[in-house]
Amino acid sequence: MGASRSGSSKRHVAGALLACLFALSAPLSAQTPPSTGELAQYRNMHAAAHRGQVAEIARLAATGAPVNGRDPRGRTPLHVATFARQHEAIRALIQAGADANLLENDRYDAVTIAAVAGDEETLRLLLSLGASARLVTSRYDGTALIAAAHLGHAGVVRQLLAAGAPADHVNNLHWTAVIEAIVLGDGGRRHQETLAALIRAGANLQLGDRQGRTPLGLARERGHAEMIRMLEAAGAR
Repeated sequence: MGASRSGSSKRHVAGALLACLFALSAPLSAQTPPSTGELAQYRNMHAAAHRGQVAEIARLAATGAPVNGRDPRGRTPLHVATFARQHEAIRALIQAGADANLLENDRYDAVTIAAVAGDEETLRLLLSLGASARLVTSRYDGTALIAAAHLGHAGVVRQLLAAGAPADHVNNLHWTAVIEAIVLGDGGRRHQETLAALIRAGANLQLGDRQGRTPLGLARERGHAEMIRMLEAAGAR
């Protein structure tokens, strides 16, 4: 029995360390906007996208300039415009034929960039212009929904779910959006609202992590009292 408790404790510690590392690294790796030096090097479509120069985007597109060109980090003009929250540039690029679903070198698309930033207005625009909420993105084989749940961006989570984001996608850490809201959240209001949105959308509350721990078990381990109440009320076990 002692050995069993020791093994369980070691697994819990390992899981906690993994959660901490992921919490520290994931938002930073997702949010890699062009640096000042990179912006200084931009020309043509990338420069126009960053500055929101709609007429210049249209002029360049008419001359055959590539709307899906890449900078050294694989960012397209649309990625750059999304980071800069240049809404009219986003609209102009997509109207000119930009692919709204391309991934940059770290495997993030425009939707995930907006989702991680908690940028509901830009996300709403991207989705209205045909960008997908269903892509598998990031080194973790996750989704924009998982990233937003991790950060407690409840409004973003609601938008993504309404746009068809897969509520039960499991990333390569074997975590779902529900699990990330619990494991990587602080149990506070933002993450409670995120969990509530996932519950209302019918997310599977029985899917466990790699060790078989369910969302309810994980919430109990962390002492997230309100999340425990929410999960129990929704029939989680």
